[in-house]
Amino acid sequence: MSRDGAIDLTSVEDDAIKICQELIRIPSVNFGEGKGDESVIADYIVKSLAEVGIESKIYEAAPNRCNVIARIKGSDSSRSGLVVHGHTDVVPANADDWSVDPFGGIIKDGMIWGRGAVDMKNMDAMILAIVRSWAKRGYQPKRDIVLAFFADEEAGMTYGSRFMSAKHPEVFAGCSEAISEVGGFSVTVADGKRLYFVEAAQKGIHWMRLTAQGRAGHGSMMNPENAITALTEAVAKIGKHEWPQRYTKTVKNLFKEVARVTGREYNEDDLRPLLKEVGSTARMIGATLQNTANPTMLDAGYKANVIPGSASAVIDGRFLPGYEDELNSTIRAIIGPDIAIETISHDIALEVDFDSPLVEAMKAALLGQDPEGIPVPYLMSGGTDNKALSELGIVGYGFSPLRLPADLDFMSLFHGVDERVPIEGLRFGVRVLADFLENA
Repeated sequence: MSRDGAIDLTSVEDDAIKICQELIRIPSVNFGEGKGDESVIADYIVKSLAEVGIESKIYEAAPNRCNVIARIKGSDSSRSGLVVHGHTDVVPANADDWSVDPFGGIIKDGMIWGRGAVDMKNMDAMILAIVRSWAKRGYQPKRDIVLAFFADEEAGMTYGSRFMSAKHPEVFAGCSEAISEVGGFSVTVADGKRLYFVEAAQKGIHWMRLTAQGRAGHGSMMNPENAITALTEAVAKIGKHEWPQRYTKTVKNLFKEVARVTGREYNEDDLRPLLKEVGSTARMIGATLQNTANPTMLDAGYKANVIPGSASAVIDGRFLPGYEDELNSTIRAIIGPDIAIETISHDIALEVDFDSPLVEAMKAALLGQDPEGIPVPYLMSGGTDNKALSELGIVGYGFSPLRLPADLDFMSLFHGVDERVPIEGLRFGVRVLADFLENA
């Protein structure tokens, strides 16, 4: 601690690095279909908070599907609370594909390696390190801070934020805003300028199963009612469909800044030429310029010489805010009336205002550590637990700040092989997040 009572940032950064490693070493893998276990990592979080006198509670949605909640009282009871949340589950990792132990949490080449390093145990670690430092020095934030560490984000949020918002909304009482993952990270563009992407919108989800019925029969005979033929023709049409460009407010705001910073033309009729200016994020950002529908699974048949009576496929549909009906009607038009559509999973799209006091606090915190940085809003192609909290009227943003090397393909690390987070980026994130939380 310095003489003016400010956080000893170096010690907080060191604590975040240590916690991140320890969290990675807990294999809180979510295999989907209800198969996951966040109990050990929940116990770790409870113990980490208890060490400094912060009381927390585990909410178990199903055996071993554990959520942790803690509320830190603010000094100004007239202000609404802020939910600071992360998820503790990770997707599986095949160790044979990795160059290091995916659950080793090792430090190598200036980075922490392991499953969850960017998605999102780095943010979990930053949160824990900062609030632990508050408790150690007796600091009280201005507003109530609700810490939420959710289970099951990687498989639909059923046992995590969905469970908590539906069954225990009282833990979020008085909260109006939230921050979580996949935002506040740097993207280097022309002349080394750094944009900081803050997530202010996200696509909705419609996973659907298509099923074609046909006439079963011997594989050696003519059969114009082959279910596999009908299904695969429909799936191929979906996979090759060129979706129209649809630009939301958030997307327009992002690309106006990209054009301004790079000196390129801003043409609102077609923003795709500007994609090359955002480097390795172009694949993800490109998916936010339109609806998408990708075939992901096929299931048909049981023997080489038997034509099955039915065949099915799974389509991962993602729709922009305001364009859900277009996605669904287009899929129906493509496949025709004879193929059945069943919804496997559905979730809403979100888009929130980028002109608010909370966003101003984000911008100030980022610029405090990188005066040349340029905070911008972006629309995320995936989704976060902010979807569930939005149903309680809580406005959520993606803000887990990281300053990244210009040549790091950050987006490929999410669910990817050799997932890793730069230590210097994590230190930057701690400084920004601490500033933000004390001034939001």
